[in-house]
Amino acid sequence: MGGRFTRNFCIIAHIDHGKTTLSDRLLEMTGTIEERDKQDQLLDSMDLERERGITIKAHPVTMKYGAKDGHTYRLNLLDTPGHVDFAYEVSRSLAACEGAVLVVDAAQGVEAQTVANVHLAMKQNLTIIPVINKVDLPNADVATVKKQLEDVLTISADEAILASAKTGRGVEDILEAIVHRVPAPQPMADGKLRALVFDSIFDIYRGVVAYARIFSGNLVAGQGVKLMRTSNHYEIKEVGIFTPKPLAQPDLEAGHVGYFIANIKSTTEIKIGDTLTDQRNSALEPLPGFQEIHPMVFSGIYPINTADFEHLKSALGKLQINDSAFVYQAESSVALGYGFRCGFLGLLHMEIVQERLRREFDMDIIATYPSVVYHVLKTNGTLVEVDNPSFLPDPSLIEEIQEPVVKCFVMCPNENIGDMMQLMMEKRGEVEHTESLDTRRVMLTAVMPLNEILVDFNDKIKSLTHGYGSMDYEQNGYRAADLVKLDLLVNGEPVDAFSSIVHRDKAEGRGRILAAKLKEVIPQQLFQVAIQAAIGGKIIARENVTALRKNVTAKCYGGDITRKRKLLEKQKEGKKRMKAIGRVNIPQEAFIEVLKTN
Repeated sequence: MGGRFTRNFCIIAHIDHGKTTLSDRLLEMTGTIEERDKQDQLLDSMDLERERGITIKAHPVTMKYGAKDGHTYRLNLLDTPGHVDFAYEVSRSLAACEGAVLVVDAAQGVEAQTVANVHLAMKQNLTIIPVINKVDLPNADVATVKKQLEDVLTISADEAILASAKTGRGVEDILEAIVHRVPAPQPMADGKLRALVFDSIFDIYRGVVAYARIFSGNLVAGQGVKLMRTSNHYEIKEVGIFTPKPLAQPDLEAGHVGYFIANIKSTTEIKIGDTLTDQRNSALEPLPGFQEIHPMVFSGIYPINTADFEHLKSALGKLQINDSAFVYQAESSVALGYGFRCGFLGLLHMEIVQERLRREFDMDIIATYPSVVYHVLKTNGTLVEVDNPSFLPDPSLIEEIQEPVVKCFVMCPNENIGDMMQLMMEKRGEVEHTESLDTRRVMLTAVMPLNEILVDFNDKIKSLTHGYGSMDYEQNGYRAADLVKLDLLVNGEPVDAFSSIVHRDKAEGRGRILAAKLKEVIPQQLFQVAIQAAIGGKIIARENVTALRKNVTAKCYGGDITRKRKLLEKQKEGKKRMKAIGRVNIPQEAFIEVLKTN
């Protein structure tokens, strides 16, 4: 089957618009899976993916389809993650395709991620096939969705296919559209081997399995190849396609999508977006669009029971094998003992890693408040990257601190626009422009600091809009801001686990909340304990934990007041001495409580 009967496409959609259900139907219609292997969300292999209804890892599948024109076509579907944290992976998967099926929910209409994904697809010059899904729903509004396709996404609504992935309606039309509208892959002129690596997983028996799209040349077992970024040389052991299970093939030709297994020991050796080429007859320049993935959000992960440190270390190592974007290094904290500083692509990524540690490895962990990477310009002109508040240089050495900002797209119903504006102002965002999508909804575009949207921004959007709002964001560089380090002192000693980098205007409020919370959880001592929030040397909030006091005058009754006073003075002296040498041990539970309130 030559290249002209091959079609490479992916499905892009907002969360819950029926992308995975549609891919299940396509696999059934083309007879790729047998009756006994059927299950819903076939391409989502992790329990977590099934529960949340999201795709975390990409899964390619090769299907054979007998079209109405009498030819049999080989269709390669690349299932992509829908979430913004994995935007780079999505862009690499799109680069491996010639066409994209855009799924829009007939009841919900165009949403924030739909817009972001369509922009990505247009940037890669893909042919877009719009599909209006769920037309069998009683509240489906096809006319409005068609209007949105034209107004918001500038896609002709006449091309839209009406479908229902649940009932199977329109699925054949989608297959025909893929065959006739998506162009066949064009091999490059020089015929040298070029393959784009768009994902990889680790198999404990066979090592790294890399997913690749062949752009030119042939890939066969036994061939000597090299990766162009690292210039490492490998020998190919096996090549094949997915039907969803891996199926070995004699070779992969130009235009095909499949996998290769070579003597690669760890996924860190192979970078997503890299180009594979022949060792002897190498291509001169790699395929375009490669980027190094850098973590955006950092958080400390510590075992609740310190004896579990080694167990946690091996669990993180195993997780990293399958997720090259996740980084970690050991660190220790006075309060929490030994643990790891971990870097993630974004919030969803962080949540998933923590959830997998709890589930797959049965770990009891505590995660510190997430922080982002700040660029600190020092007075001597050097620029340092700070991902942990305790590494921030002395304020006298800092010229300015720059924080990462994101461009945020929020869609919400018209009546919530005032609340949304206010929420964005609270989060130090600047609304750039608003546009109406239809009679009911608007889209706000704002530039916001990444650390403000880390924790509860999405939850607040959902609660303000009763679940109708949606958001998406993209990186937008760095900008200078008036940031300070907020320390918490217990009995005059700073506690590193509670320090954070915050904006000066918000420091006081945050300090008060933390001090009040600590007052509740620190047990009483025999002397008064002061809890203070400080910026540099300036105290901005204070709470006292009152002292426990033994009633030393209980044995005196009647008699002269001087006897009582003598006993009280003696007690006071003892307290004074105790306060000078006493230390406050903060129990582990106190940390867990305070970190929860964040």
